[in-house]
Amino acid sequence: MRVAVVGSGHNALVAACYLARSGHRVEVLERDTVLGGAVSTVERFPGHLVDRGSSAHIMIRHTGIIEELELERFGLRYIDCDPWAFAPAPPGSDLPPLVFHRELDLTCASIAAACGERDAAAYRRFATVWGPRSVRVMRAFSGTPTGGQLLKSFWGMDPREAAGARGRADGAALSREMMQTGDALLDSLFDSERLKAALAWFGAQSGPPMSEPGSAPMVGFAALMHLLPPGRAVGGSGALSAALVARLAADGGTVSAGDAVTALARSGDGWEVRTEGGRTVRADAVVAGCHILTTLNLLAQGGFDAAALADWRRRIRVGPGIGMVVRAATTGLPRYPGAKTDESAHGLQLLVTDRRALRRAHGAAAAGDLPPRPVVLAMSFSALDPTIAPAGEHQLTLWSQWHPYDLADGTSWPAHADREADRIIAELDSYAPGFTDTVTQRFVQTPADLEREMGLLGGNVMHIEMSLDQMFRWRPLPELAGQRVPGAPGLYLTGASTHPGGGVSGASGRSAARLIERDLRPRRFPLLRR
Repeated sequence: MRVAVVGSGHNALVAACYLARSGHRVEVLERDTVLGGAVSTVERFPGHLVDRGSSAHIMIRHTGIIEELELERFGLRYIDCDPWAFAPAPPGSDLPPLVFHRELDLTCASIAAACGERDAAAYRRFATVWGPRSVRVMRAFSGTPTGGQLLKSFWGMDPREAAGARGRADGAALSREMMQTGDALLDSLFDSERLKAALAWFGAQSGPPMSEPGSAPMVGFAALMHLLPPGRAVGGSGALSAALVARLAADGGTVSAGDAVTALARSGDGWEVRTEGGRTVRADAVVAGCHILTTLNLLAQGGFDAAALADWRRRIRVGPGIGMVVRAATTGLPRYPGAKTDESAHGLQLLVTDRRALRRAHGAAAAGDLPPRPVVLAMSFSALDPTIAPAGEHQLTLWSQWHPYDLADGTSWPAHADREADRIIAELDSYAPGFTDTVTQRFVQTPADLEREMGLLGGNVMHIEMSLDQMFRWRPLPELAGQRVPGAPGLYLTGASTHPGGGVSGASGRSAARLIERDLRPRRFPLLRR
C-alpha cells in the first residue's frame, strides 16, 4: 500500500516509521526545508544549535516508542535532566531554593529546608499516590481514546488512594480528585505558596491554567518525574526527528521537503495529494500530520463538503495563544543566589513564587493584553550538552506564558517583540542578578512568529486548547476523535490536534499507524451474502 504523510512533525514521522517498517511505501511531504516541525533544531547563532520548538522531552520517554523503533540505533541519545526542576527563592530573599531531584529523598530534603517538614512529608505522600496515577494517565495518553482503552488504562486503580490518611474513599472520591483543578489539589496538600506556585507552573506547561477543571493530573505528572525525568536529546530537540528520518529511510521511506501540499482530493478508492510545485502524489491512504484547521483547508481545496468543514472549523477552539520564546546565546549560566549551577541549570527553571502571577498573566491573555509581568520558564541545556554551544558559551531558552496571539489594542506583534523580550530577560535577571549582561545574541519567537515558521496557528504550540472539553474522546471534536474524518475514507489524523494533544509523545503517530494496519486486516467474521 502507498501512504502519503502530510507534514514532518514528530507524530507524522512516527506514523511513517511504523508504516514503513510494516512494508508499506511511505512518502512524507513537508512544506518546510527543515524537518521535524516543532521538534527541530537549527543554527540560529554561529556555533549554536537552537531548538525551534520543544526542548525537554517528557512523554515520549514513557511510551516505549523509542525502544520499539530502536531509535538509539539511529543516533538518538538522551541525557536525564537531574535535578529535573529548580525554583529559586523570591528576589531579595535569603531562603534556600527548591530543588526537584529524580531521587525523592533529596527532593523532600530540599522542600523541608525551604518550606518546612510538613510540606516535605506531604510531597512524599503526593509522589507516592500520584506516581501510580500518572503512570495510568500516561498509559491512557499512549493509546487511542476509546472507552475500552481508557477503561483498560485505569482498571485496577485502588479508590482508597483518594483518602490517604483522611479516611474512607470510593470510586467517586477518586474520580473527583482526578477531575479537580490543579489549584484545588495543591491547596489540599501543601501550605507553602512557593511550593504550590512551582508545581502549578510545571502543570501549566500543558497550556491551561491550574484553575481549570481536570488540570489536577497535569500537576500529578510531577510525581512521574521521580520515575523517569525529562530528557534532553543530545544535539538538540531535533535529534529525535533526525533519528526518525533515518529510521524511515532505512525501511525504504522517503521525505520530500520544501514543496507544500495544497490540496487533498479523493480519487477513485484512493487520494490525490497535490503540491505547490505541481506534483500529484497518488496514495491509497493519507496521514495528515499538520494542524487540524490546515487539514480542513486542504480538504476544502480538494472539493470536500463545504458545510461540514465550516461546522468543524466553527467548533474547534484554538484559543487566544499560549506564549512566546526568547532564545539567547550567553557567556555564562544564570547564577541564582544560594544555588549551585549543577542544581539549577540541568532542568526546568520555574521562575514563579506566587500563583497570582500565573493568574494575572492568563487573565490578561484572555482579554487580549500582554501580561503585567511575564512568567518565565528557563532552560539552559548547554550545561548538560556542550555540543549545542561553542566552547566558553552557553544557550538559554526562556519560555513565557501567557501571551495572546491577537492583541486587543489592534497593534501587531512586531511592535512589541523586542520590548517583551527585554521584559522576559529582565524577569530572569530579577532572580539571577547579572544575567542580562551575559546575553550576547537573542532570537525572539512571538505567537505570530510561531505561526509563521512552524504552522502553529494562533501561536498555540498545542494546536488547539488543551481544555477538558477538547481532550480524550473530544479532541479535536467527538466526530474527529477517532483520527478519521467522516466522509473521507483512507484519511487519518495525527499530531497535537489529536489525542493526547501537545507535547512530545509520538503516541498519536503510533495510534494512526495502528489504525491503518487494523483497517487493512480482513474482518474475522465477514457478513455472509445470500
